Amino acid sequence: MPAKYVQQFICNWLVALGLAALLGACSSSFPPAPALAGSSSYVYRIGPGDMINIVVWRNPDLSMTVPVRPDGKIAGPLIEDIPAIGKDPTALARDIERALSKYLRDPVVNVVVTSFGGPYSEQIRVVGEAAKPQALAYKQKMTLLDVMIAVGGITEFADGNRATILRTAQGNQRYSVRLRDLLKRGDVSANVEMRPGDVLIIPQSWF
Repeated sequence: MPAKYVQQFICNWLVALGLAALLGACSSSFPPAPALAGSSSYVYRIGPGDMINIVVWRNPDLSMTVPVRPDGKIAGPLIEDIPAIGKDPTALARDIERALSKYLRDPVVNVVVTSFGGPYSEQIRVVGEAAKPQALAYKQKMTLLDVMIAVGGITEFADGNRATILRTAQGNQRYSVRLRDLLKRGDVSANVEMRPGDVLIIPQSWF
């Protein structure tokens, strides 16, 4: 092989090593995500688009199933424009009872959420090189693996081990996660719990 080609090969190899070192530095610039992040005190909050089943005891004509409007409110017979977003089902039931008490004596209301989305602030968002980037309703004890199954894994162009979690519940703290190790190698030590509002960012591989 001519000397100039050998020299070019060595230069290219050194550049590749430099890029690899740079990527390694980028992947370690954020602390690893803690394995445990959830809370046993988590309470589901109602979000826009959720379906709400309202049961008014002994008043079937007032019982109904309604969607939460984009403005976060619900309406129905004898009640109108009651804010629902961000409330748990029990709190919403008490609000409806207060609204109905103008027309009924001691109304008893039960609220059941039948379709879940949750407030946008608590949804898990997956952006970048996921097979199906999307927002997911948070579920207690949801893990990184659960999220990746829901979005269909990563694309062939993803640099999974440089993925990060943006944790809005901690002032937008960034944590590194090892998606490739988790999904391609089955390394369960790379699995971590998610928190409401987490944003999973999956970058594209440079080469």
